[in-house]
Amino acid sequence: MDLLLLGPPGAGKGTQGARLAEHLGLPKFATGDLLRDAVRRGTPLGLKARAVMEAGQLVSDEIILGVVRDELAKPAASRGVIFDGVVRTIPQAKGVEALLAELGRRMDHVLFFDVPDEELLARLERRRTLESRADDDPDAVAVRLKAYREQTAPVLDWYEQRGEVLRVDAVGSIEDIATRVHEALGIS
Repeated sequence: MDLLLLGPPGAGKGTQGARLAEHLGLPKFATGDLLRDAVRRGTPLGLKARAVMEAGQLVSDEIILGVVRDELAKPAASRGVIFDGVVRTIPQAKGVEALLAELGRRMDHVLFFDVPDEELLARLERRRTLESRADDDPDAVAVRLKAYREQTAPVLDWYEQRGEVLRVDAVGSIEDIATRVHEALGIS
C-alpha cells in the first residue's frame, strides 16, 4: 500500500505517519529524513542536495525525485511506502506517480490532515517549547505556512480533482486522530 500524507506544518503527519508505518510494517519516507540520509551516506544525489542546502536554497524536484527513486528501489519499500509530506509540488506529485507506475504501482490513498490555523499555530508553539526546534519559531513558521499555501496546497487540489483525497479531521488526541485515519483507510 502506497500512502501520501498531506497537510500543513504541525498537522500531525509525522506522528500519524510513524504510527501507520509501524502498524502496516511499511517504511515512512519524509523529505528531510531522506535528504539527510543521502547526505550522510554521501550518495551522488546527497552531495548535490548538500550543496543546495548549504547555499540556503530549496532542493529541486529533480533531486527529491532521485532520492525517492533510490529509496523505492530498496527491498523494504517493495510492499509499499508511507510518503510523509514528500510530495510538495505538482511536478513532484507527477514524478512520484511516474516512479510508482514504473514499479507497477499507484498511490493507493492520499490523506489530508485537516487542521484550522489557530490549532496549527498552537501546536507549533507547544512543539517549539518542548523540542526547541528552530524551524518552529514564529518567523520560520510564517515562512513555512506561506510556502505550504503557495506550493503544496495546489498539490491537494491536484489530487482532489482526481478524486484521490481522504480528508481526516486532525484535531483531538493522537489516539482519536489515529482512529479516524484507520477508519478513512478501512484498516483495523
